[in-house]
Amino acid sequence: MVRFLERRGFAIVRIRGSHHVMACGDRHTTVPVHGNETLKIGTLRSILRDIQLAPIEFENAWNSDF
Repeated sequence: MVRFLERRGFAIVRIRGSHHVMACGDRHTTVPVHGNETLKIGTLRSILRDIQLAPIEFENAWNSDF
């Protein structure tokens, strides 16, 4: 998720423990990085809400990037 956001113009502002705070202009979000663990659906939805991206837009962008 961190790489996905970096490709969208987000940059890591700070890291506290395993949480990466990322920002792009006035949008910001926190991404938990726990090794190779998959993000829980609620966490993913929260990140998408923070970056103002609809789930279907995310799916299309994810599939085109990876």
